[in-house]
Amino acid sequence: MSLFKKNIFGQYLFLKKWVIRIAGVLSHRRYRGFNELQIEGSEILRSLPQNKVLFISNHQTYFADVMAMFHVFNAALSGRDDNIKNVGYLWDPKLNVYFVAAKETMKSGLLPKIFAYAGSISIERTWRASGENVNRQVKMSDISNINKALTDGWVITFPQGTTTPFKPIRKGTAHIIKHYKPIVVPIVIDGFRRSFDKKGIRVKKKNILQTMEIKAPLEIDYENTSIDQIVEKIEFAIEQHPSFLKVISQKDLLETESLNKKRNW
Repeated sequence: MSLFKKNIFGQYLFLKKWVIRIAGVLSHRRYRGFNELQIEGSEILRSLPQNKVLFISNHQTYFADVMAMFHVFNAALSGRDDNIKNVGYLWDPKLNVYFVAAKETMKSGLLPKIFAYAGSISIERTWRASGENVNRQVKMSDISNINKALTDGWVITFPQGTTTPFKPIRKGTAHIIKHYKPIVVPIVIDGFRRSFDKKGIRVKKKNILQTMEIKAPLEIDYENTSIDQIVEKIEFAIEQHPSFLKVISQKDLLETESLNKKRNW
């Protein structure tokens, strides 16, 4: 690979490869060491085309979620099923993977700025800025950049636009799906909020089971499915529909009861 070859956003691929390699090596023990990442469905990744794939996921931390996906994607593409043992898969990472992130987040420090080189599509949030609620127009250049990334490869997005669970799905993701017609692959993660701080940089607690489930692509009739129907599909696919609240509440109750029994014993 030429040292001076660039991707569609003008980033040097040689530098991007080394950012992914170094970030991957430094973060590996966060998913296989301090904590354990349990993966399901990684074989689906090998059946996907090289581009026009949109991954939708719930969101628990700013950076740890995306880094885990980089690990899983590259491990799966190197032939591993549901495991990230050894980091040899990072030597030749997939370079046309991008992730949608808030511009202010990616400019919040040196580490985010470096990580942005791994594939950030930095956008301006239309509903929140600097901790305050705002109401501004979508920048067409942001939408154009997401389309460019889809045309070139795979894009990861978090359609709730926040790490707070069960917040509404932003309709912008549904509009992108309906207009650009990508293959939509849902990913459901858990355990990251308990493992890491909100930024996903500091390990908050060890020996936490983290999970990542990669689901089969959604079946969408792009011409006849409405935006609201796509939003609902997303809610169910990433398990953020209000109906899941009851299931989670029951699960938490059972875990609490189990802990209380152990303490009484």
